[in-house]
Amino acid sequence: MRLLANPVMIRALTVFVCSAFFFLLGIFFIRALRKNITEEGEIPKGPMGSDEPVPLDLYNTVIQDLKQQKHELLVQSQAEQQRARISENFSQAVLSNLSSGVVVFGSNGLVKTSNPAAKAILGFASMNGMSAEDIFRGAEVRTSEPSLGQQVWVADEVHAVLREGSRVRQIDAEYETPSREKRYVSMTVSQVPAEDGSLLGVACLINDLTELEKIRKQQELRGELSAEMALQLRTSLTTIAGYAQQLAGNRDPEMAKQLAVDIAQEAAQLERSIGGFLTEKPSAQAKAKGAAAGR
Repeated sequence: MRLLANPVMIRALTVFVCSAFFFLLGIFFIRALRKNITEEGEIPKGPMGSDEPVPLDLYNTVIQDLKQQKHELLVQSQAEQQRARISENFSQAVLSNLSSGVVVFGSNGLVKTSNPAAKAILGFASMNGMSAEDIFRGAEVRTSEPSLGQQVWVADEVHAVLREGSRVRQIDAEYETPSREKRYVSMTVSQVPAEDGSLLGVACLINDLTELEKIRKQQELRGELSAEMALQLRTSLTTIAGYAQQLAGNRDPEMAKQLAVDIAQEAAQLERSIGGFLTEKPSAQAKAKGAAAGR
């Protein structure tokens, strides 16, 4: 059935059937012509006998027409095959140069094709013939509102699109490669329909978000540090303000000198903390922009 769904095979089969039909038609015509010649040779010519020659010109014309039609069909078939090869090569070139991974599962749930980016992201040298369970091996879908006691697996989402008729699924998941390298991936799982509306399989578009996830966690940690830094800043300013009030109301030179030293030390400590924090922050922002641009 797959061969009959291929337009190139349909055209080749049409060429074969037409050629066989015209060949049989030619044989039938030759036999009829030979029979006619034999009958005319046996019947003596009378006064009403015909002196017209055997219609060999008609026979040659039919043969030439058959050859011409066969040649045209052959040329058309070769052109269709060439176009199909060009289209396939173009598709392969596009897939090979995509930065996103592409994995296509057939209707039987096994991988039919995958591009180099998918192999690099998922950590496989080849995935042809593997199932979703073999590839994702218990990778769990990350949800914004996880349900207590309920887990969703990536392989189940692929089967949901393949078996249950769901058209598109958006998935974020934590994935571990066969070499036990943890990665964070974003996947779009969608159907691959045929021209007649039947389902040919499922395509998975995969993006590696590992670097962005690391930056996100760093930003979360930096946000916690920012809150801690704000608290430390408030405490230091309160301490400095207290020292300043004591200095303003104190007439003892020694005490005033000590308060001035305390204020200077607190200010120096505050400057070191804030200065180091502000120096590291632009570097983290530059990394985040670089990762977003790479994506």
